[in-house]
Order: sequence, then C-alpha cells, then structure tokens
Amino acid sequence: MGFRSAVKRSTLAGANESRDWRIWADLATVLIRRARKLYASESLGIELDNTVYALESSTVDLCLSLFDWAPFRSTKAAIKLHTLLGLRGAIPAFIHISDGKMGDVNVLDMLAFEAGAFYVMDRGYLDFTRLHRLHQSGAFFVTRAKRGMDARRVYSNPVDRSTGLICDQLVMLSGYYPVRNYPEHLRRIRFKNPESGKTLVFLTNNTALPALTICALYKSRWQVELFFKWIKQHLRIKHFLGNSENAVKTQVWCAVATYVLIAIVRKELQLEASMYTCLQILSVSVFEKTQLSCAFPGDESTTEQSDDAKQLILFNS
Repeated sequence: MGFRSAVKRSTLAGANESRDWRIWADLATVLIRRARKLYASESLGIELDNTVYALESSTVDLCLSLFDWAPFRSTKAAIKLHTLLGLRGAIPAFIHISDGKMGDVNVLDMLAFEAGAFYVMDRGYLDFTRLHRLHQSGAFFVTRAKRGMDARRVYSNPVDRSTGLICDQLVMLSGYYPVRNYPEHLRRIRFKNPESGKTLVFLTNNTALPALTICALYKSRWQVELFFKWIKQHLRIKHFLGNSENAVKTQVWCAVATYVLIAIVRKELQLEASMYTCLQILSVSVFEKTQLSCAFPGDESTTEQSDDAKQLILFNS
C-alpha cells in the first residue's frame, strides 16, 4: 500500500469526519441491490415464495459528553440502527441511523411497502393506523398483540391443539379509535410453545396461510438479531473513529458495506464457510495476489503453473 508507518487513529478520525457519509451509504446501497439478486432464491425453511422482511432496531450506547448530538437518556447518548432485513440470505434492504430517542414505530412512515411481501415485527411496531396503510398497499404483516388488546371474535377456524395451536380467529377491534384506525378484520393466532410453555398471540392480515406457517414466520425474525450481533461484534461497530455524526454514520455504513461484500463473495464463489470465517480469511489476504477461490479451505483449486505460463525461467533444471 506504500505506508511507511502505522496510520494514526487521528488521521482516520479526520477522514471519517471530513468525507460525507452519503458516499458510503450509496456504495452500500449498490452492493445491497447486487446481493439481494444473488439471494433471491435462497430457502427460508418455510414453504413460501413471497419476500419476507424482519423489521427491528438495535441501540448502540455512546458517551454523552463526546456524542452530544445523539441524546438518549439524561446521562447517556446512543444511536439506533433501524433495519429492514430480507430473510432470504439475511441481506438488509433498508437502514436508517437515528439518535436513541427516536421511536421504533416511526420507521414505518419511511418505508415503501412491497405488495405481496411479509413484514415481521415485534410489538414495538404495533400501530393500527400505520399497519392499515401497510394492509392497503397489498403487503402482509405478522406481529404480536399487546397485553389487554380489546377485540371481539368474529369467526374461529378449527385447530389441531396437539401442534401447540390454541385458537385461530378472525377478530374485529373494539373501541372508537381502534376501529377508526383499522376498520378491517384481523387474524389472531394463539400459540403455546411446547418447549418453553410460553403462550404467544400473533396478529396478521393474512388469512390464507396455515396458522403454523404464521408462527414459523415470526420465529424466523431471530435472523435480524444475529445480523446486529454480527455487525457489532465482528466489525467493531461499538468503537468509533471520530465523534461527529458524519464520522459515526460513515463507520456504520462502511460496516454494512463490508458485511454485504462478504455475503456477495460467499454466494458467488459458492463457499460453505461461515460469514465469520470468510471475514477472517479476507481480512488477512485482501492485499495478497492470491485468487480468492484458493484462500478458503476445502477448495480443490491449485496454484500450480501451467506449461504456457508467462513467468520467465531464471535457471534451467
């Protein structure tokens, strides 16, 4: 690379603060489009052809005295990574970085919903006005009901209780404001997890899929938690070079671009190695003149020269 000495932290911090974070956001967006095409046919583990997204946020705690532009608590600063993750390949489709005070449900106002797609989210996104807008766009949602939700049963579908299902009902919200905000039938599924014994109540606007498929869809949202864990742990997203908003957003988008690049390499080379293994190998061989296919274990590629190699022979045998 031509470096005569180690690059100072202050130099990197200055670069992160001076270069517009939108450059890296645009780069990540281009990579995301490419990765989503590669993983479009990836199996969900569920018999479903629709696109499935998981919507979630994750908080990164910061020091208030250094990051005063990101208020969260009276003595703490933080940023939130609001992420819409495509569950086929765990590729992010949308990311918004906000301060810690922004409510999760407000992200629904930023999304352009895709007709026919499923949006899986937890109870923090339960807002019937916004969910009705999602419903009117032709998309489907799967979420959990809040305790004490007032609704009357309209119809009950038969269920097999041996599978853990307790009920599968069509319900109508009760009360003036809830009915005005969501004037349609909702599907309510009550499921008891046979392993933990915990009872979960799901809400969805899809009436065609089997009840157990709806439960499996909600369970699949754990992938977004793994995405956050991967980004924070393996790409060191908790330690920032620079304290400005621009520096933090630059580093986050660089981390996202790195994650997506590794996902692209893994898919295009059809590697069996995990994302973490790919990251470790690429991090130590990125500046070496070695084919990527030869850098991963278990690959049958060879580095032997062919007879017509253009390398000059210095000594005769």
